Amino acid sequence: MEQPLVSVICLCYNHGRFITEAIESVITQTYTNLQVIVVDDASTDESVAEILKLKDQHPVLDLILLQKNIGNCTAFNVAFKLAQGKYIIDFATDDVMMPTRIEKQVNFFETQAENVGVVFTDATYIDEKGEFLRNHFEYLFKKRLISNIQTGDVYRNVVSTYFIPGPAMMTKRTVLVTLGGYDEKLAYEDFDFWARSAREFKYSFLNERLTHIRKLSRSMSTGLYLPGDKQLHSTYLVCKKIQQLNRDEGDEDALIKRLRYEFRQSVFSGNFTEGHLFFNLLKELGSVSLPYQILFYISRKRVPLTWLRNLYHKIRYS
Repeated sequence: MEQPLVSVICLCYNHGRFITEAIESVITQTYTNLQVIVVDDASTDESVAEILKLKDQHPVLDLILLQKNIGNCTAFNVAFKLAQGKYIIDFATDDVMMPTRIEKQVNFFETQAENVGVVFTDATYIDEKGEFLRNHFEYLFKKRLISNIQTGDVYRNVVSTYFIPGPAMMTKRTVLVTLGGYDEKLAYEDFDFWARSAREFKYSFLNERLTHIRKLSRSMSTGLYLPGDKQLHSTYLVCKKIQQLNRDEGDEDALIKRLRYEFRQSVFSGNFTEGHLFFNLLKELGSVSLPYQILFYISRKRVPLTWLRNLYHKIRYS
C-alpha cells in the first residue's frame, strides 16, 4: 500500500541555534514519503546560513528565503501553495519531532472517519537548552485547567478553552484548502484555525507524546498579554468571527466564557484598549454581570494591576 504524501512546512524566524536539530528531526523520520518545505521569514540571525548548509546536505529540501518579514500566517500560506501532501504539518524550526511521529500520525489518521480533519497528540515542553519542562496534558490535568480531552466535535471546546498543543497537529490538506489557508490579517494562527476548522471538521486524539515544543523567553506564546501585544488584538478579531460562526445558545455560552477570560487577562495585564473591546462584545451578547461592570470601571481608570496578575500566575501555574 502506497504511503500518502505528507508536506511538512517548516517555519523559521531567528531559529539559527535550533534549526539544524529541528530539520534533522524531520529528515530522519521513519516515515519517508515527505515533502519538506523550509521557509525563512527574513531572519536577522544565522538562520539562512544554517538553512543553506542543510540544503547542501539534504538536496530534497525545498527552500523559500523571504527577503521581507511578512509574519507567520502569511509565510505559511506562501509555502502552502507549494504543498502537495494529503496531510500537512505546520512545524516551527525550534521544535523537535520524535522519530516515529509522522508514521504514527499517518497510520492513525488513515483509520479515522472521512470527516476527521485534524489529528493531534500530546507533547512535551523543553527549554532553550533542550531540558525537560513539563508534559502538555499532564500539566493541564494537574492544574485542573481541563477535565478531559475532547475529540470529535470540538468547536465549543476550542472556542472556550485552550487545550490542543498546536505544534502537535497533523491536518488534512483539504481542511486548509477549505479555509483558504491562514488568515493573514492575524498575528497568530492557532485560535482562528481551531475555530474555523472545528466548525466543519472533526478532531481525533492520538495519546502519545511525539513532539518536543521549545519554550523560548522571546517566543510568541511567552509574549502573549504583554502590554501592546498584537496577538491579543488578533484574539479579539477571532472572537468577532466566532460571533458569525455560532449557531445556537451553547455556542454563544462558549464564546462568553472565552470573552470573560480575555477581558480579565486584558485588564490585569494593562491592555485596556483590548479590554474595552472584549467588554463591548460581552455587552452585545447580554452577558455583563456586576463583577465585570466593576472590573470595567477599574479598567477605565487604567489602574495598574499587572503585579497582581503576575502574583496570581506565580501561585496558580508554577
